[in-house]
Amino acid sequence: MGQKIDPNGFRLGVINTWTSRWFADGKKYKDFVLEDVKIREGLRKKLKIAGVSTIEIERSINKIDITVHVAKPGLVIGRGGTGMEEIKKYLLTLLNIKSEEKNSPKMDVRVEQIKEPNLDAYLVATNIADQLAKRMPFKRVMAQSVERVMSAGAKGVRVKLSGRVGGAEIKRVEKNQAGILSLQTLREKVEFAKIPSFTKSGYIGVKVWICRK
Repeated sequence: MGQKIDPNGFRLGVINTWTSRWFADGKKYKDFVLEDVKIREGLRKKLKIAGVSTIEIERSINKIDITVHVAKPGLVIGRGGTGMEEIKKYLLTLLNIKSEEKNSPKMDVRVEQIKEPNLDAYLVATNIADQLAKRMPFKRVMAQSVERVMSAGAKGVRVKLSGRVGGAEIKRVEKNQAGILSLQTLREKVEFAKIPSFTKSGYIGVKVWICRK
């Protein structure tokens, strides 16, 4: 069963938690979901060079707490914290929130560093997708990525590409795997990410599974 569903969703409530934590009903629910999507898409686009992975959003009464997990926090914070103020203003404009209004929610943005980027499935998948878009040889890209992940101390890793890999006329699937990857065991800390890579031949789907020790 573990191989047929998203490993992150499969472990929700067991070893993983929700990246959006709030409660709403009626019209507010769909408004909050749309706001969360805008926040995530906006931050990923604006902070791409910093290596954004997970974005956690927590809401309480008139307050939005956002925690951004990045590989290079220095690029986000900036000199004297000027970068953080700029990000906060950007998000307020994106969500059309006017801070001077009485009932407008307050926003708090925090940045947390990812200690080992090579053990983060989203960052590894993004790196592979970027290299494929630059027309790098897919076999070399997959082999190097798997080697880096295992060298970083992972228990197991799998990389899967699907689409017109290497500019082939017919869609195919390419895999590379190393170590132990127990997808059916809930107690295993398995990270999963899927990213599309837009190459000259079309989209190539990139999927990465990483099992941590």
